Amino acid sequence: MRVHHLDCATMCPFGGRLLLGSGGPLVGRLSAHCLLVESPAGLILVDTAFGTEDVADPGRLGRQFLTVVRPRLHLARTALHQIRALGYDPQDVRHIVLTHLDLDHAGGISDFPHARIHVLAEELRAARARSTRAERDRYRPGQWAHGPHWVEHPRDSATENWYGLQGIPILPRDIPDLLLVPLPGHSRGHCGLAVRDADRWLLHCGDAYFSHTDVDPRSPRRPLGLTAFQRLVAIDDHARRDTLERLRDLRRSHADEVRLVCAHDPFDLTATAPATRRP
Repeated sequence: MRVHHLDCATMCPFGGRLLLGSGGPLVGRLSAHCLLVESPAGLILVDTAFGTEDVADPGRLGRQFLTVVRPRLHLARTALHQIRALGYDPQDVRHIVLTHLDLDHAGGISDFPHARIHVLAEELRAARARSTRAERDRYRPGQWAHGPHWVEHPRDSATENWYGLQGIPILPRDIPDLLLVPLPGHSRGHCGLAVRDADRWLLHCGDAYFSHTDVDPRSPRRPLGLTAFQRLVAIDDHARRDTLERLRDLRRSHADEVRLVCAHDPFDLTATAPATRRP
């Protein structure tokens, strides 16, 4: 399978690189790292960032999100347009795998109404219930009001021991080397996506961490702003910290076999060049 790394959005919260790890002295820079996987089952998109409807109507993302996160919304950066720019037909995106349903990860699913949307069952339940104030802010039902074809994967359906983590085969008959990996804490049903990429595995960790320094044992310091933000938005910070420690162990023990990337660190996108495409 061939994996393309897509930079599907730039977010510019105030704080600067000292607090956020990247960007300028006053304004930070976060990415929206999505994957496009060429597979025997068709194209598979991992996360979607913002969609064309979000670009057309930014207000549906909510005033608080727009004020704090300050996303730069452009049609050319949407997954739909980047897939076309790569020369593919968006109709060939047969499956979308979501690390979670936060508004900056699931906004583009309506651009692929024919695709099957794979998600942990716990995450879909939480997004539908929106039982807390924080969940009412992070989940935007308008992004899936078109009635997508959900494929729910219960966490207890995990059958693989993947480097000490649970693995849930998504398409076991067609693609055995494609696994949902539960990484709880950031949200109730947060997960990663493991895919075999050339000679080793790639694990897209979603929002399980926000900076490569979180999992790099050689890093002398971590961005203070991102550390505080992760604690603030976690639905279960104890579970988040446990997940982070497991990812650090994975990085320490299997760096030659598994490469980790997260959703919002521009460093991870730079490290994937030249595969990364930026319009």
